[in-house]
Amino acid sequence: MNHIPRKRFGQHFLVDQHYIRRIVDAIGPKQGDLVVEIGPGLGALTIPLLQRLPHLHVVEIDRDIVARLDATYSKEQLTIHSVDALKFDFGSIGDQLHIVGNLPYNISSPLLFHLSQYTDRIVDMTFMLQKEVVDRMVADPSTSDYGRLSVMLQSRFAMARLFVVPPGAFNPPPKVDSAIVRMVPLTKDAPRPMDEKQFATIVAAAFSQRRKTLRNTLKPWLGEEDFQRLQIDSQLRAENLGVAEFIRIADHTKVEKA
Repeated sequence: MNHIPRKRFGQHFLVDQHYIRRIVDAIGPKQGDLVVEIGPGLGALTIPLLQRLPHLHVVEIDRDIVARLDATYSKEQLTIHSVDALKFDFGSIGDQLHIVGNLPYNISSPLLFHLSQYTDRIVDMTFMLQKEVVDRMVADPSTSDYGRLSVMLQSRFAMARLFVVPPGAFNPPPKVDSAIVRMVPLTKDAPRPMDEKQFATIVAAAFSQRRKTLRNTLKPWLGEEDFQRLQIDSQLRAENLGVAEFIRIADHTKVEKA
């Protein structure tokens, strides 16, 4: 049965065996691992993963692909969650999750934010994403790629770009390079904001107008006195601050509000 890739699902199927092997080796599945694949597609990763694992969970929204998987694999081999990954409760699968997949480009950022809710259930995540997105995820402060996505994810995960996958490795080929990223939740003793919503609000506001200084973008929360107490230069821009500084700002505004 031939499957026509669907644009609305952002489908680009990995077909190059060299890169498939490299990705599976990077995932490093071991007997006993609880592995969840997002968007199994035509099975490029599913097949080699099941050669190393007795059982695999997959999350897939495309009903044609679900039917194909259901006809190919037994329930002992595969548990299929036929649902939108953006709405799926990954915690319902269990603890100690290893989450993998070729994430659809059109929902990659919101999906990463959704998965951030489950850090206490996750051991690691290995994803293929648009290279531009991966570069933003792992970017250092004071670089052009550093932004809201960088801060929000780096506040929860240690991340590393592993290698690049060219367009020719896919069918149909995307117009951009892809990259493999490894994400590992930070340990429980890593600094965390007192209030996640306040932290997200501050980070979003700070990056809402990148060329403006913190004095302007954070004016509703901080005056010059507050910046002095925080020992942060109000003339800096959001891109100049690290995750720790954003946490300090968010905690300060939360305490001052209280």
